[in-house]
Amino acid sequence: MMKDKIKYFINDLNFLRAYNSPFKPLKLQFYCGKVALGTPYFFPRKWVKATPALAIKSAVKGIRETRQWNKNNPTYARREKPFRELYDEKMKHLHAVPKKIGFDFVPLGWKTKWDSYRFEWSPMISFVFFKWQIAVTFVAPHADHYWESWLYYTRETYKSAPIADRIAQCRKKAPCTWISHNEGKKETTDYYNLILKKKWL
Repeated sequence: MMKDKIKYFINDLNFLRAYNSPFKPLKLQFYCGKVALGTPYFFPRKWVKATPALAIKSAVKGIRETRQWNKNNPTYARREKPFRELYDEKMKHLHAVPKKIGFDFVPLGWKTKWDSYRFEWSPMISFVFFKWQIAVTFVAPHADHYWESWLYYTRETYKSAPIADRIAQCRKKAPCTWISHNEGKKETTDYYNLILKKKWL
């Protein structure tokens, strides 16, 4: 169990390898203020066992949401469950509550779609103290293009091959060239020229 946790944590830190790669180094973006950054989707939170107060709040919310749905979608109306039925259900579930004090580590968010890599969110470290948050985000230039190209570089090219050959494979197999039109003019941008270190252009 502990070995698996350590393994997953090390994998979550893989994004740090970008510093020792042909890609430009990441920059740190600091935030200090009221809780405003998700980790990654929701504000810092934790899951707790149900209490009567949490179950009541959740059941009332469920009834309101059902009524609003039925108002907006009369053709596909949902059955409105009685309060007691909803309450009993909610007492069996865990509930998400805001985290008052604690750390969160958000690894690089990505997925594969149609055999290509898709960037979702940047790595971040967050600390909350009641309603306040201090966070450090690892920011890449042109983040979508950067991380999708970096993922291809690290996962699809041979690590034993020369770096120049690996980059050439990236440019060929995972091109990052975008065409845009501005005031009737066609503009072509190869993002590899913007995300790679000068040495590897």
